[in-house]
This record gives sequence, structure tokens and C-alpha cells, in this order.
Amino acid sequence: MSGRRRISRAAPIDKPPMLSAIYNLLWYPALPFALLAAHPASMRDYRERMGHGEFPETAGTPRIWIHAASVGEIEAIRPVAVGLLEHHPGAIMTITTMTATGREAAMRRIPGAAAWMLAPLDNRHAVRSFLEHVQPGIVLITETEIWPNYFLESARAGATIAVVNGRISERSMRRYMRARGLFRDALGRASLILAQSHEDARRYGQFDLSAKIVVTGNTKIEAAAADAASDDPIRPELMAFASGRKILIAGSTAPSEETVIADAYSELRKDFPQLALTIAPRHLERTPEVENVLRAASLRFVKASKLNSPNAACDADILILDTMGDLRSFYRRGAIAFVGGSLAPGRGGQNPAEPALVDVPVLIGPYHENQQEMVSSLVSLGGAQIVKNAGDIVREVAKWLGDDAARKEAGRNAHASVSKVAGGAQFALKQLEALINLG
Repeated sequence: MSGRRRISRAAPIDKPPMLSAIYNLLWYPALPFALLAAHPASMRDYRERMGHGEFPETAGTPRIWIHAASVGEIEAIRPVAVGLLEHHPGAIMTITTMTATGREAAMRRIPGAAAWMLAPLDNRHAVRSFLEHVQPGIVLITETEIWPNYFLESARAGATIAVVNGRISERSMRRYMRARGLFRDALGRASLILAQSHEDARRYGQFDLSAKIVVTGNTKIEAAAADAASDDPIRPELMAFASGRKILIAGSTAPSEETVIADAYSELRKDFPQLALTIAPRHLERTPEVENVLRAASLRFVKASKLNSPNAACDADILILDTMGDLRSFYRRGAIAFVGGSLAPGRGGQNPAEPALVDVPVLIGPYHENQQEMVSSLVSLGGAQIVKNAGDIVREVAKWLGDDAARKEAGRNAHASVSKVAGGAQFALKQLEALINLG
């Protein structure tokens, strides 16, 4: 991948600031509320949140802890995790996530790990308990998961720490700057920060860290590329829905976006009566909300989770993809993809690499700061368009549906644009191997 650069800031790390002590004191009254917010569904979930659980007892080296927020972050770190396990057959890898669906995805997508758990709350005692059991020599924190005690306590336990796929939005940066001492102290325990973009690297540099900061790009592109090349089978029930249709796929949608999509779809059906729609909410527990939106719009739908035969999918023009792991392969059946988390501020946009790499042109909202460089490249090459509302979606979809050659060319351009920035996972692996060897 071209354009990588190394940024280094040499600055001594001070003694833990007062903010760290205040942060830990605040955990005493906050712990019951944090547990309530985490809503553990079982005793297992509760124990894991408190730093207990079923830990790997097998001896081996290196011992690696990887922490990722949820399903998308697991997909992004997967090529790195699998690469480390291939390079180190004796490695003992523990993977933690913030959600049960993320834990399930980790078990399914990284089966070579020794344990898959919910992450401990960032309470100092919970983190210490977790670390005492896992005993990691290497800690890899992904993307935006800057939990202070993960860094401080891992360093205290003697682990070498790296941030992988690191990104910080402008909005998050303003929040971190309000407690700069706390986050500088935490990030200052990392030896290596692998940033997604030059802008992310610049923001990390504002903490005056001694860590090496390297721009690797987003490792999820490799995962998406591998999935696109693998031609994984699509379930027969989903294939029956897709057969003979042009499908607008709204992937990883966030609250309120389904209403916009439903409005646009209703309008598009006037000129394109054969157009089908698939909605895949980012969080599957929101499926009832999506159902209510479609009912309010008088639109008939079927849920993927209720399909038990190929014939069952043929009676509706709208599919709610409420099953885990089907969206990646189903993008191959799409004519056009809308990538969610992007129509309103606060989410930063989901990753458009998966549809782009299977030659599907992309629509994405204006709030895509987490994917800024990739989206800019997609738009400049004609593989994506920015849409702000239902009217924009109708206009852009109608253009592509009305000109099949232009739609296919846009899909090829999307593929070419994303392929240009591939290579991040392999580059990240080289950086991490050097860190492991130094350790």
C-alpha cells in the first residue's frame, strides 16, 4: 500500500496524572450502573464483565490478548489474528468483545483462538482479575477502544501493547482532549500504534506519545477481499429471494435510516416495479424496529430468520436480513448498496469495502468521517455517491437502474478504488512480528 508514513513523537511519560486516580475512584459508584448498561444476559456474561470466566489453561507462547468492540471490528482484525496464529502455532490467543454477537462472531471467524469472552469492564479490579488469568505478553487493542485501564493495567502486568486499525474521529478527539492527561497516560503505555489513515496518525500524534505511529490502512479490506474471492455459498433461501431481481441492499443501517430507505424504495417502485430491497440492520436486536417501519409504510417483507425453504422467500419484495454473517456474501447479489451509519451525525459511517469489492456501486451518507479516505477515493473514481436524504437516494438509484452499463462501470470503479488501498493486514503483521520478536 502506497502512502504509508511513520510518525514518531518522543516525549517522556509522566507519573500517572490525577485524572487516572479520579477515573478509578469514579468506578466505585459507577460499577452497578455500568453492569446494568452492559445488560449481561447470563451468569457467564456477568462473570466475564467482572474479569472472571473460563480462561485458557493451556501453556504456550506468545500469549496474546486481542480486544475488539463487536462484529465489524472482529472482521477487521481477523486477517491479523489468523496471520499471527499461522506464524506462531503455539500461541495462546484470547479474544474479547463488548457484545455477545461480537463474541459469537469471534468464535466463528477466528476458531484458532483459545478463548472468546466478553471484555471486562474498565474497572481496575475487573481488568486486573482478567489479566491475572490470561497473562498476556502481547495486547492488541483495536480501532477506537481506548479504555484507560486496559492500557495502564496491561503495562503494569508487563505486557507489550499495540493499537491495531487505530482511528480517532474529530468528534472523539474533542472528547479525549477534555481529559487529555488520562488518555495520554493510557496511550503512552503502547509501544506501537497502527493507524488507519494519515489523519488518524496526526490525531494520535497530538498526545505527544513515545510510541511508534505507523499508517497501515484498514485491515478489514483484506478480510473483505478474501471473502469476495472465496465465493462463499449463499443460503438457498436467500438465493431464492434474489433470483432474477435487481436488489437495493441497505447494509449496516442505524436508527432512523430504515425510514429514509423505505420512503426512497416506495418512490422507486413507481418506475422500477421489479426492484427488490434488502435491509440489514447493524444491530440485529433492532429488527422489531425495522419491521415497524416497513409496516407503517405498508410494505410487505419477509425475515431471513424465518425462511425455512426456498419457496418461502418468493412472496415478498423486501427481505430483512436479520441473521448473522449473511450480509458479506449477499452483497454479491446486490445491484446497488447503501452503506449505513452515515445519514446522521455521531456514527461515522460503516465500511463500504464489502460491497465495493464485489463490484457493487455504493451510496453513503454525508457523515462518513470514519471512512473518509476510502469514501473520497470511491467518489473520485465514480464508484460511490454521497446521499443526504430519500430524494437523493431515489435520484442516484434511478440513474444507475436506468443505465445498466453505467451501473456496472461504477461497480468496477468501486472495486478498483478499494483494491488500491489493500495490503494493510500484511503490513500490520510485519510491524507486529517485529514487536513480538523484540518482546
